Amino acid sequence: MIGPSGASRVLKALADESRLRILHLLGQEELTGSDLMEILNMGQSRVSTHLNLLKEVGLVADRRAGRHTFYSIAPGPSAKLLQTVIEGSKGSAEFVADLAGLAVVRDARIAKKRAYFDRVAASFGEQTLPGRTWEGLARSLLQFAPRARYADLGIGDGLLTLMLAEIAERVTAVDISARMLDQLRQRARAKGFENIVTVEADIEELPLEDRSHDVVVLSQALHHASEPARALREARRVLVRGGRVLVIDLLAHGEDWVREKLEHVHLGFTESELAALITDAGFDHVSIQRAARDPEPPHFMTLVATATRAA
Repeated sequence: MIGPSGASRVLKALADESRLRILHLLGQEELTGSDLMEILNMGQSRVSTHLNLLKEVGLVADRRAGRHTFYSIAPGPSAKLLQTVIEGSKGSAEFVADLAGLAVVRDARIAKKRAYFDRVAASFGEQTLPGRTWEGLARSLLQFAPRARYADLGIGDGLLTLMLAEIAERVTAVDISARMLDQLRQRARAKGFENIVTVEADIEELPLEDRSHDVVVLSQALHHASEPARALREARRVLVRGGRVLVIDLLAHGEDWVREKLEHVHLGFTESELAALITDAGFDHVSIQRAARDPEPPHFMTLVATATRAA
């Protein structure tokens, strides 16, 4: 509630036509002092004086964002009085002209943004941008994945396992390395996950029940398998009818050093080879695409394949 003296100050502030026009514009959206100068065709000193007075009486609030200060209508009892006054002047020639000026400012913002993206379009994919990481993208897309029973075969660093745990009913993490699984358990405890089951086993011989999972994931694991066909048959065995398999692996390459340094058994797969392996394992609706190319030499290409267990 506004006291008599406060109401008197607010009413005096509202008695000025320029301040009323400023408040009308701020009622549409928050604006900078430069925006108001352009729309109202006023100098900086005059706009600043009006804004400072409106802040003093509690009608306007401001916030800093980098080099700019943005102004908006302050919440509170004064806002109701302001709304009544503004309603009485709606449709006036000044307000109509100001709205037209606001539209020009909005168009200029859009044009500036468009000009930036047009300018950097050719090199945009090569830039390092805040927040643009494969992990962030993957975690976001996983929010659309079903809450189901997942098997992550060959967990590696366990990052994908942990991301799956965020949306899964249960994740069975299978790896041949006891230390890898121990690291995963420690990270899972730290994050509070209780839906991860770890299994020490070879992905070509899974100690899992038939038809016990809805989705099986083999992320950069198939090239480590002595017999990829056998690993895929095992993946099919543990899937329910209609279950899905996701294979993420490397396109065939000639970097033989990965055999000794990274324990790769296979130097990736061609699309046709991977499609044949998945189909022969008993999957339907096989889809394979090239997903990403490493920016650094030797520029490994990643393949992503999906398929459904045939009924």
